[in-house]
Amino acid sequence: MFLRGEDIALLGVARPLNPEAMQPAGIDLSVWEVEVLDGRGVLGVSERVVPQGKPLEPASGWWELEPGHYRIRFKEIVSIPRGYVGLCFPRSSLLRMGAVLYCAVWDPGYRGRGQALLQVLNPGGLKLEKGARVAQLVVAPVWGPVSGYTGMYQGEGIGSS
Repeated sequence: MFLRGEDIALLGVARPLNPEAMQPAGIDLSVWEVEVLDGRGVLGVSERVVPQGKPLEPASGWWELEPGHYRIRFKEIVSIPRGYVGLCFPRSSLLRMGAVLYCAVWDPGYRGRGQALLQVLNPGGLKLEKGARVAQLVVAPVWGPVSGYTGMYQGEGIGSS
């Protein structure tokens, strides 16, 4: 069983919440920051290095993105309640424009402004407005005893405007 958008809003999962963001099966998330990865990532058994990013500044509120990959941060602060899991998917409009969004599972207890990887496949690029809704967060219950998320990304981006 998945929660409806209004159920998710009542749980306080995404803040600030645009009323238009409430969908029948989830809540839309909007893009707030775009950056180009700068450096090598390292993912080992006991070592993890997340590459830095070079922020791209929007011109008059718009990014002109050439084909390639970009790390984005969402505007909404997401708080996944214990007992639930968040699943993030690209909005179909983004897919129809030749871009894909890769998101990870958001564990019970996670709180922050999540990130995703945006890949622009369209040879003509993508013009993307700051605040545009690019993803949909779907929340579902987790069965059995659940401990809360305490990983390195807890609270990420909350200090960002």
